[in-house]
Amino acid sequence: MPDRLIRQLRWDELDPGYLDRLIAHARDEDLGGLGLAHRPLLACDPSTQLTSGAKEKASARLVARADCTVCGLPLLPHILAAYGDNATVTPHVADGTAVRAGAVLATLSGTAATLLTAERVLLNFLQKLTGISTLTARYVARLSGTRSKLLDTRKTTPGWRMLEKYAVATGGGYNHRLGLFDRIMLKDNHLAADHATAGERLTALIHQARAARPDLLIECEIDAPEQISPALAAGADILLLDNFSPATLRDALAQIGDRAKTEASGGITLDTLRAFAEIGPDFISTGALTHQSTWTDIALDWN
Repeated sequence: MPDRLIRQLRWDELDPGYLDRLIAHARDEDLGGLGLAHRPLLACDPSTQLTSGAKEKASARLVARADCTVCGLPLLPHILAAYGDNATVTPHVADGTAVRAGAVLATLSGTAATLLTAERVLLNFLQKLTGISTLTARYVARLSGTRSKLLDTRKTTPGWRMLEKYAVATGGGYNHRLGLFDRIMLKDNHLAADHATAGERLTALIHQARAARPDLLIECEIDAPEQISPALAAGADILLLDNFSPATLRDALAQIGDRAKTEASGGITLDTLRAFAEIGPDFISTGALTHQSTWTDIALDWN
C-alpha cells in the first residue's frame, strides 16, 4: 500500500506531447490571439520585427529576484523549440534547488528575435511553477520532525494539472490522487447522493466500492465522529477527517489507531499546520499549494 498512497510525480512521467500542446497554446495566445472569436489575420510580434538586431545571435540569463525553490527548468527547451530557432538552454541549477535572490538559474542562447518573442511565455511558466514549489517547500519545512506528509489536491488550474502536481513534488510535497481515475474517494456529496452518510448504508457503500474496483484504494470523507466506526467496519483504506478541530482530530486518531491511514484537511493554514501535524495524522492536505501560491519574481537579463 505505501507506494499507492505516496507518490511524487517525476519529470520523466510527464507526456512530452501534453507539454508541447500546452506551450503551443500559450504561444498562439501571445502571437495570434488564440481564444478570440475574431483573431488577427497575421500572427506575429511586430515589436521584435522592428528591432534592428533581431536576427543577431544573443544570450540572456534567467535570474531569481527572490529566494525560491526552482521548478520548470526542463520545460525551457520545449518552449524555445516552439519558436523554431534552435535556441539552447544551459541550466545552472536543477529543479528542486533552493536558491537565494540573485542566483542565475540558466543561460539562454539563440537569435535575439527568438529570445525576445519567447520571453514572456517562458517566464510565465517558470514563475508560476516556481511559485508553487516555493510555497510547498515552506509547508514541508513546517512539518519537519513530525510523521505527517503534505498532500496536494485536485484544486489545480485547468489544463495545468500534471505540471502543478509536478511542482508540488519538486517542492517536497506529495501528490494525492492525480485525477478521478486513480482512487475511489467517497466524499460528502457522494455519501449524500447515495443516502449513505452514516450507519449500515455507509458500510454497504464501501463494501460495494471494494467489490466493484478491488484494484483501487478507497478513501472515505469523515465529517462527524459517528461516521468513523462504519467506515472502519467496511475496511476503508484512508479516512479523510475534514474540518476537524485539533481536539476532535486527536480523539478520532485514537479511535482509528492503525486500522486505516488518516488524512486531515479543511481550513489548515501555514500558521496552524504544525499544530495539526503534532497530533499525528498520516497526511495533511491543502489546496493552498496551487491556488494560493504567488508567482516568483524571475527576470530574463540580457547579456
